[in-house]
Amino acid sequence: MNRIGPRRVGVIMGGSSGEREVSLRSGGAVATALETRGHHVVRIELAADPAKSAETIQSAGIDVAFLALHGRLGEDGCVQGLLELLGIPYTGSSVLSSALAMDKLKAKELFRLHNVPTPPYYMVTAEDDLGDIETTHGSFGFPVIVKPRGEGSSLGVRKADNIQELVRAINDALELDEVAIVERFIDGIEINVGLLHGRPLGAIEIVPKNGIYDYEAKYTPGMTEYFMPARLSPTRYRGVLNLADRAARALGCSGPCRVDLLVTRGENEYVLEVNTLPGMTETSLLPKIASASGYDFGMLCESILEGARLHAGSRRPLVTRRQASGLFDKESSRIAKSA
Repeated sequence: MNRIGPRRVGVIMGGSSGEREVSLRSGGAVATALETRGHHVVRIELAADPAKSAETIQSAGIDVAFLALHGRLGEDGCVQGLLELLGIPYTGSSVLSSALAMDKLKAKELFRLHNVPTPPYYMVTAEDDLGDIETTHGSFGFPVIVKPRGEGSSLGVRKADNIQELVRAINDALELDEVAIVERFIDGIEINVGLLHGRPLGAIEIVPKNGIYDYEAKYTPGMTEYFMPARLSPTRYRGVLNLADRAARALGCSGPCRVDLLVTRGENEYVLEVNTLPGMTETSLLPKIASASGYDFGMLCESILEGARLHAGSRRPLVTRRQASGLFDKESSRIAKSA
């Protein structure tokens, strides 16, 4: 079978974040898919102690890294920087783009700079006096969404309808991060757009039964309904894909990513965040979106792997948007011939 890339593929998973168990599921699914497609796969499980990560990766003797990490020290540019130093090409976005996407505050600042609409917000730090939060909050209004600045997978996300709930939500967020973001609640439809090598693959609609797509809604069976493709008019569907593409470009993202948006019943769309290492179990959102676009799970994993690269000092992407479409067409043709 023709394929791009070295023989020893390290699927890196685990780590020390609150999303460790999700990462292990993603990594296991990816490793099995790549093995099925003929790759020599080395499963690399990072320990909860991040100090051992460099030794674990270096001793594995891999030629390329497929990142199946989620959360802090895995999705935020730290492991990406380590791989740059080790000279090991890796999947996903660069050190800088990974860090920016993981930092919800900096991501929002860049969205505003690039005219990408995002819900109004303010931040609260661990040093702020929460006894004065009513003055700080002022006429911002309710309800609001409170979230930690640098956590993923909706960890620590709370909805608050009054000052008392706001204080509790901020305290919960500050248990996970030194900064909490208070964001205006937008009454709309939650949409996730999947992108691969700069190419939007499609949009899925998410309907959580408790009204908010938090950690429980994401990972508890039956707590959320999904509609693929999202139930939008053709014109608005194309607009959502375009907005997601703009958001990913604002942060300089590459490889696979997922953009989370809210679509109101009026004519407004808002970008919540960009996920540079989305979940990769066969039931995760990016694989669901990719499946509707014609990629089975193995094809998706291989296409992500083909985009692995070192970013430092590089002037051009290994896989361009046009090449990504060509890889998909070539793979589809191969499957058709073997059927």
